[in-house]
Amino acid sequence: MKWSGASLSLVFLVCIFGIFLAAGCTQTAGTGQVSVTTTPADTREQVRLETTMGNITIALDPDMPVTTGNFLNLTKSGFYNNVTFHRVIAGYIVQAGDPTGTGRGGPGYTIPDEFTAHNHNLRGTVAMANKGVPDTGSSQFYINLRDNTGLDEGYPVFGTVTEGLDVADAISQVPVGDKDRPLENVTILRAYVLP
Repeated sequence: MKWSGASLSLVFLVCIFGIFLAAGCTQTAGTGQVSVTTTPADTREQVRLETTMGNITIALDPDMPVTTGNFLNLTKSGFYNNVTFHRVIAGYIVQAGDPTGTGRGGPGYTIPDEFTAHNHNLRGTVAMANKGVPDTGSSQFYINLRDNTGLDEGYPVFGTVTEGLDVADAISQVPVGDKDRPLENVTILRAYVLP
């Protein structure tokens, strides 16, 4: 069978169209707004935090190799086990990752900030905390309990809570004292990577 130029062009166009569909290209959602397809949570690496108030599962962003890699390495090493939520603000954030519980501790190193085009501190996202200046993140992270897009330029989002956002909400409601520290510890008993 001989292929004509028109037939080859049609096959080429069908192949290109199929590639775009398979890649999850950007599409309009009927409102005139553009929606971007992201990696489904069930195909991303996930970390479970078993806390004294319930479990929180976080799907990690594969587009953040430094930040996600750091979080995974710390989780696998047991760094987050028995670490408290040292800062909780009702309806805003819950923050953990400091083994000293003071908000000043960490693993002894920092990592560079890593931002993506989809860096949005929205409700349910998990971001790397820092000292308020660039490239000072290490082990501390927070879970956004509302849309906090004013934090987008300074705090890299590297995950999304897929289960247990209600637990994070409940943690944010515990009584606090000085520097938004809970009066009674809320602890990550164990953190581990899900199989």
